[in-house]
Amino acid sequence: MQSSNEHTGDAGDKLKQNLEKLEDLNRRFLAALSKGKPADPRMQGPGEEFYAKAATAGVHDAINNPAKLLERQVGYWGKSLQLWMDAQGATGESTGGQSQQAGKRDRRFRNELWDTHPYFRLLKEQYLLNSEAFSSAVREVEGLDAKDKSRLEFFARQFIDMMSPSNFLGSNPEALTRAVDTEGESLVRGLENLVADLERNDGELSITLSDPEAFKVGGNLATTEGSVVFRNRLFELIQYGPRTEEVRRIPLLIIPPWINKYYILDLKPENSFIRWAVEQGLTVFVVSWINPGPELHDVGMEAYAEEGCMAAIREVLAITGEEQVNAVGYCIGGTLLALVLAYMAKTGDKSVRSATFLTTLTDFEDIGELSVFVQDDFLNAIEQEVEAKGYLPSIHMSRTFSYMRANDLVYGPAIRSYMMGEPPPAFDLLYWNGDSTNLPAQMSVEYLRGLCLNNQFSKGGFRLLGETVSLADVRHPLMAVACEADHIAVWRSSFVGIQRMRSRSKTFVLSQSGHIAGIINPAEGGKYGHYTNSGNAATPDEWLSQADLTEGSWWPRWGDWVVRRSGGWIPARVAGGPLNPVLCPAPGKYVKGSEVAG
Repeated sequence: MQSSNEHTGDAGDKLKQNLEKLEDLNRRFLAALSKGKPADPRMQGPGEEFYAKAATAGVHDAINNPAKLLERQVGYWGKSLQLWMDAQGATGESTGGQSQQAGKRDRRFRNELWDTHPYFRLLKEQYLLNSEAFSSAVREVEGLDAKDKSRLEFFARQFIDMMSPSNFLGSNPEALTRAVDTEGESLVRGLENLVADLERNDGELSITLSDPEAFKVGGNLATTEGSVVFRNRLFELIQYGPRTEEVRRIPLLIIPPWINKYYILDLKPENSFIRWAVEQGLTVFVVSWINPGPELHDVGMEAYAEEGCMAAIREVLAITGEEQVNAVGYCIGGTLLALVLAYMAKTGDKSVRSATFLTTLTDFEDIGELSVFVQDDFLNAIEQEVEAKGYLPSIHMSRTFSYMRANDLVYGPAIRSYMMGEPPPAFDLLYWNGDSTNLPAQMSVEYLRGLCLNNQFSKGGFRLLGETVSLADVRHPLMAVACEADHIAVWRSSFVGIQRMRSRSKTFVLSQSGHIAGIINPAEGGKYGHYTNSGNAATPDEWLSQADLTEGSWWPRWGDWVVRRSGGWIPARVAGGPLNPVLCPAPGKYVKGSEVAG
């Protein structure tokens, strides 16, 4: 039997080893940081003019309504004093029940020590009280227009989320307990994770959300059998092999976003939308966009329309010998498809038979929380950034979307990785989320200013290939699928855009869940349901109030809809054709980052 001294010695040796590792990691940490470039503060927050307006409104409010300020302060002091008395045991039972319940619903405070330990309980309760007081003060500020008020509330929430006691080692009971239990090893592993993230991104901090070694594109992701049958400087065209002896005559072309990579639609076989579509007897083609660098700095929306979407349509028709395709556009890919359809209507091009829009914005009057970034101060900084680099680095868009769900996509993962020392999970959706792409300089400016900020497509003034196009020009039969909890493409705005199109045949579907989970919702055992409404509702809320909820995925409903527009059965097709030889197997080279000249 070992003596207590031997146990102490073992623990001391382990602690010493961990301290030695920390010294080495500290050197790597400093070396990685030295590679990073100073961040442009104008891309990290609003400009000085916004802060000046917010401060002026706050001071004006305090001067003109001092009673409200005093009432707020007295209420805050009283609640803070009560919390302190509770922590000291000066009262028999806590009266902070409301904030305690809020804490229990908050995933940041699930550990029981937040409720059972007086110190951590006080930290949690005071933080929740401070958060509500700060949020309330911001909500009640007067003298700002709607956009500035929305921005103020958004960035106030960013500050509130950042200051949570769960985000700091000294006030996170779970992380402290883990550090003690592991003799400091969890902190060593956490620093290893932090250093690895810095080294992986040349000194820029980008949290790894999924195990980078767990997945391989073309290995256990993007595995549906297919071939690259065309390539130019912007995209590779993938044709998928048939999984039925006969296929429908009209081919299907999918236009994914170029902000992310196409394989969100072909993750694993069990949740692959592409594989499922092929199994319905469709000949499926998918555009796989290149990840651009400075060489494509002058590529704009017109190039993505002509050399991207329209070129893909031409190649699909040439390969299949058909006169029309059914087209699907996802996110910004759907925005591009809508622009192209409007252009085709102007020029008499009838090569698209029907269109499907997945989480697509075409009217940008209300873009939700994205609007806090799509303002002149941010856009001026972005224009200077892309002018210098030739492209908008992927990390900027990735951070923007992450901070819209900061607790889930920033602070929560950082706590688990850097403070708890846990390895990132093997999660295909999060792996894809971290595999983002750059945006060409000209395209990013045209998209952000012309569409997002100035809403030119909806207002009838977007120039494309010599034509001025608008939503009213779109007249194709269409189905649109939006997502109820989508924080990127707000479903009500998606609805408005579809309403402004002049198609005689429109079907709008609202899937439960968010931007990704609501779309990647397999037909078999679909986790989320969807709403439909065959009436003529004038507004999104009216449409939803009259809608019917169907349990399960929207995929089968869409499958029936698109098959009715896909013609009769013909023998299954082989990949490519005389003028379109197979270049390589799917998923191709562009999706893996290889730069191949068109």
